[in-house]
Order: sequence, then C-alpha cells, then structure tokens
Amino acid sequence: MKKVYIAKNPADAHLLKGLLEGENIEAEVRGEFLFGVRGEVPITPETCPSVWVMDDTEYAKAMELVSIFREGEPPTPVEGGVWRCRCGEENESQFSECWSCGKARLV
Repeated sequence: MKKVYIAKNPADAHLLKGLLEGENIEAEVRGEFLFGVRGEVPITPETCPSVWVMDDTEYAKAMELVSIFREGEPPTPVEGGVWRCRCGEENESQFSECWSCGKARLV
C-alpha cells in the first residue's frame, strides 16, 4: 500500500479515490476524520486526508492519474453562458470556481 495524494479536505480525497477506482485501481482514503478537529491539531501532511493505492504495482498508473487530477483540464464551454469543470459539473458563467469540487475556472 502506497500513499499517492495528500488532500485539502475529505471531498477532494474522495473525488480522487473515485477517479482511481474508475480506472480499476483499488484505493483508500485515510485520515478524513481528523479533518473535523482542525484547530485542535496542527495542520500537517500527516493530519490531512490522504489517498492510498492498495496494490503497489498500480502506483505508477495511479501517480499519472494524480498528476492529471492536480493539473486538471481546462473547463469546456457549454451553451447558455455556463462552463463545464474538469469534474464534469456545469457552472454558471459568473462563478470563477466550481461549486462541486472547488477547482478554479481556468479560462
């Protein structure tokens, strides 16, 4: 088992876990319950939620997906003045961040 990602929050970790599992890479989120005690424990990589791959042989493939996840793809325009985030969610044009995943609009 190897750690592939340190997340900003549990939702971020579970989004990546879903991406990995969509590629048939078994993954696990750890440390998500420590997120609720922020302010009482120091915020360090050890206390942030993290994503782990269960099979070490899948590590390289998982890291490629993590890289894509971190960089993201530019949002694609959609009819009616809305834009589509790389997570697939449609957002109205006045918003600069995705309401679903929190990633910034790149265009």
